[in-house]
Amino acid sequence: MLEAISERFQKVFKALRGEGHLTEKHVDEALGEIRRALLAADVALPVVKEFTARVRERAVGEEVLSSLRPAHQVVKIVHEELTRLLGGEQKPLRLRGFPAPVLLVGLQGTGKTTTCAKLAVFIKNNLRKHVLLVPADCQRLAAREQLEQLGAQAGLPVLDTRGWSTPEEIARGALLEARRKGFEVLLFDTAGRLHVDDELMAELETLHGILKPSEVLFVADAMTGQDAVRSAEAFAARLPLTGVLLTKLDGDARGGAALSVVTVTGTPLRFAGVGERLGDLEPFHPDRMASRILGMGDMLTLIEKAQATVDAQRAEELERKLRKQGFDLEDLREQLRQLRSGGLMGQIMDLIPGAKALKGQQVDDRRLKRFEAIICSMTPRERRHPEIIKGSHRRRIARGAGTTVEEVNRLLRQYAEMRKLVKRAGSGDPRRMLRSLGM
Repeated sequence: MLEAISERFQKVFKALRGEGHLTEKHVDEALGEIRRALLAADVALPVVKEFTARVRERAVGEEVLSSLRPAHQVVKIVHEELTRLLGGEQKPLRLRGFPAPVLLVGLQGTGKTTTCAKLAVFIKNNLRKHVLLVPADCQRLAAREQLEQLGAQAGLPVLDTRGWSTPEEIARGALLEARRKGFEVLLFDTAGRLHVDDELMAELETLHGILKPSEVLFVADAMTGQDAVRSAEAFAARLPLTGVLLTKLDGDARGGAALSVVTVTGTPLRFAGVGERLGDLEPFHPDRMASRILGMGDMLTLIEKAQATVDAQRAEELERKLRKQGFDLEDLREQLRQLRSGGLMGQIMDLIPGAKALKGQQVDDRRLKRFEAIICSMTPRERRHPEIIKGSHRRRIARGAGTTVEEVNRLLRQYAEMRKLVKRAGSGDPRRMLRSLGM
């Protein structure tokens, strides 16, 4: 996810940190590299200009250049400006009315129907609302059948719209059915086109007038880069969009769409699709995404993912341990098992600080199995109190796990770093985390 831009940003900051004293020239050189990195990532030119101008204005001030750690201050500024560029604060869904209609709009081929089912699963599991899926696409063949299959997979009801021939009839019928059966949220999978046209927009405007939805979410494919931004801008000119939902963000190595859409459309990013499963939809957190881009990881999301894979009792126990700073190697082993069993290994490497370096070492499921074997080779007391593990212990542990002392040392170092970052992330305040990291 956003791998290319992340790597280039980290190279820029590594060079900055190598300078003992920063001058305005150093900042300008770094901003030149950042500008090229953003343009190579297909970020819109006006967005690049505004971003680099704001960073330069803040970074060349006397307070920054004369500070004890000016390079870290520049990184802090870039993090804050990236967060602002991505929308500032995470904006939760606003579901008003009974029922609360939600319109999903967008072009064909962006994954709109699948995303409709994913959003329904999110609302059901996280907001505890009764959701009814409504196939309102009367244009695409088998669109209704596709939504019915997805609804069956998710255990969610789908309105039977075979008796209605127009989106207007479907909208009025869905409202009556929801009120009669007590559904709290209506999710409308609307028609799309291969391009923006007047017929499509007129149909969506009519639907909007009937439903008066509490949310109008534009679904865009992150892999299409600036095409996604341009289509979002066109829809925003005709409909009062309340948010953008980017699909396939896990495959977007460049990042142009994610970094441009908020500024260009004036519409916040609300959700991101990060996988093919129905549960692979996440609320978009601008501050967390900025941290990932800058290689700081995202421990808060990692902890949330870990807790989502365990039962409620185990999650409460883990939360209590984290608050008391009692996170030991037995907990780490349990979380590795849960994450692996939950099929999340493709995602967590972007969440752990230093993940880019680990990826360079081809970290995969086998490495994590090896880490688990190392922990299993320790005594219960060693797992609970890793500080007692000395040289002779490490050799015994390595022999028991069939690996090397270097691997044991690597695991213990990474565990120590994770424990520190869990402590820093505990407040949920990214600014406090940055301060604790000296930024």
